[in-house]
Amino acid sequence: MAILVCGGAGYIGSHTVKELVNTYEVIVLDNLTTGFEQLIDPKAAFVKGDLGDPAILDDIFTTHDIDAVFHFAANSLVGESVENPLKYYRNNVGATLVLLDKMIEHGVKRFIFSSTAATYGIPDTDMITEKTKTNPINPYGRSKLMIEQILADLANVHDFQYVVLRYFNAAGAHESGEIGESHDPESHLIPIVLQHLLGQRDKISVFGTDYETADGTCVRDYIHVTDLARAHILSYEGMAGGKIANKTYNLGNGAGYSVKEIIETCQQISGKEAVVDYAAKRAGDPAALVASSDKISEELGWKPAFNLNDIISSAWAWHSN
Repeated sequence: MAILVCGGAGYIGSHTVKELVNTYEVIVLDNLTTGFEQLIDPKAAFVKGDLGDPAILDDIFTTHDIDAVFHFAANSLVGESVENPLKYYRNNVGATLVLLDKMIEHGVKRFIFSSTAATYGIPDTDMITEKTKTNPINPYGRSKLMIEQILADLANVHDFQYVVLRYFNAAGAHESGEIGESHDPESHLIPIVLQHLLGQRDKISVFGTDYETADGTCVRDYIHVTDLARAHILSYEGMAGGKIANKTYNLGNGAGYSVKEIIETCQQISGKEAVVDYAAKRAGDPAALVASSDKISEELGWKPAFNLNDIISSAWAWHSN
């Protein structure tokens, strides 16, 4: 039995592949528009192609005995989704429908979906649980929620099981130092700070210092990418073992870290001082977004193994090299 990882050349996908190949046969499908072939573990088979290409999917499902699909192949830039919504609905929804159709056709019954806490929009609670109302405020979040709803509908009428995993900010790099976080353009806080400390950016911009938080800057939820990878694998094994089916889980650290905490920890680990430009708040930025992972902890035993120092230390080692 093999596992198909769609988007396995991307950041979270490649880390999941690196964990999976220790136990499973893995096939990676990626068109490399945002992923990098060199991030794919050599023990995995690689197929270059589009998620929405039915002929490629037919070939994969015919050639390999696929037991489950892990789906990371999505466009994920919030700003871009607002400017170009059709791109997001075409890829995140349209191409995923082709994948799901081919899974049903070929009798592949298990699906692990990399979703997002952006499905919650701007919640009216400091601690987001799976019972918090979903209310996405951009096409990216809406495209992910659409797939979540489609999965529930499929499970009602087909022999089909799924797990949806919602999370905010993946961070850090693999402990081997072989793979890490790389985006073009880079939009994530930790790599931006580290790039600045390495002399690749002139300064860091911090938007807002008067939020109702402990130090006045925004608080966000960060999880080490390997913790996320292991949650995906636990979800698959829970389904395969008959323990769970058709579940939605948040993956959060339960506390969150402020922008100032991130910058200070980056400075401590790197031994370098940052040049910080404090600017006005951005419209729509909530003070704190933190997710509870109590549900997946209780049902599957998942808990984050890496703290902020671990996250940034691993990222610094990756970016420095």
